[in-house]
Amino acid sequence: MNSLLIEGGHRLAGEITVAGNKNAALPMLAAVLLTDEQVTLTHVPEIRDVAAMQAALADLGTQIEKGENGVVRCRAANLSSTAPAPALCQQLRASFVLAGPLLARGGSAELPSPGGDKIGRRPVDTHIEALRLLGAEIEVRPDRYLMRAPKGLTGTDIFLTEMSVMATENALMAATLAKGHTVLRNAASEPHVQDLCHMLVSMGAEIEGIGTNTLHIEGKQRLKGCTAAVGPDYLEVGSFIALAAMTGSELWIRGARPADHRVTAAAYAKLGVRFEPRGDDIFVPRHESLVVEAGLHGAIPKIHDAPWPGFPADLTSIALVLATQAHGTSLIHEWMYESRLYWVDRLIAMGAHVTVCDPHRAIVIGPAKLYGQTVSSPDIRAGMALVIAALVAEGNTVIHNAQQIDRGYERIEERLCALGAKIERIEARRT
Repeated sequence: MNSLLIEGGHRLAGEITVAGNKNAALPMLAAVLLTDEQVTLTHVPEIRDVAAMQAALADLGTQIEKGENGVVRCRAANLSSTAPAPALCQQLRASFVLAGPLLARGGSAELPSPGGDKIGRRPVDTHIEALRLLGAEIEVRPDRYLMRAPKGLTGTDIFLTEMSVMATENALMAATLAKGHTVLRNAASEPHVQDLCHMLVSMGAEIEGIGTNTLHIEGKQRLKGCTAAVGPDYLEVGSFIALAAMTGSELWIRGARPADHRVTAAAYAKLGVRFEPRGDDIFVPRHESLVVEAGLHGAIPKIHDAPWPGFPADLTSIALVLATQAHGTSLIHEWMYESRLYWVDRLIAMGAHVTVCDPHRAIVIGPAKLYGQTVSSPDIRAGMALVIAALVAEGNTVIHNAQQIDRGYERIEERLCALGAKIERIEARRT
């Protein structure tokens, strides 16, 4: 188990370039299974979850060649299996996005219950329902899912009962090789879903409605290879904006794609944070202090997550730690996952004034003086929130289980140290 030793209290400055979006890279890697030709992906982040997905693809017979600067070349000329090793799949939740491509091209798939962050129940019911509507026969067992499409897949009209990102991606990829026309309603439309759509179009798929909640897909007999770029990680951008504002730092975030951050700007403005689009970059000016902006009639402002284009669920942990440094009272409402706020006890131990009302809501009163502590990262986003808290805190903080942070943030200590942070990685000793 790796740990991060962080010395707080340093003002940062400089430029940081956004890494590729994990949540785009994983389904885009899965999409290489839809063709027997070479697919080249660029701007692929070097993180643990991507490495786990590449290992799962290799286990299925995919040839993978890693180049420099985030270039990955893949070719699934022949599928040696449609049942990736359970030990690989259980390392990340996104392993379940292999279901759609495997069914569409291989005619079957056997996948274990997916792994990933423990932030509450994350059912796959919507995935199963959509794939069944496309013609898959699926046997649900306690520990795995056995899927077959002996007659192939056939396009149909699908209404997703949950606006699930990964269910959208699974149904979308399966539909690209299905017979006939598919309408996918109540589909997720996050930036990473759009990146996947654009990649599939480059492979020869016909998709209309990209960026909306209704997708029309005309199935093809085969798809071709392509070169596609993984978009910037807007969750990383949101993390860096909060970090700059909390530490009173001036920061230039390169390759941020500002159009993805309108809702972040609206939410963070409630906590007194301002930032400026500069072409494809974002500039965060130095904030001397943060002041909560009350609503009409003095109402306590609320930041709550919602499906895109709402505020991203994965930024609620970041917003909560940001609120601890703003003058005033705010309410953080995380309605999507019932265990997302369970990490807040670590922040309270550092000195934060937070009242957890129930599994979904927390009242934050700021600003609070934070002090270094020894804590552990429970998941990717809470881990990054603890990193930000540690950089603001007085004294030293040790964050155990840092490999959780590595799953979603590329070389985080190296990149933050380049801005002036004091972070040291402590490798666990093997006995």
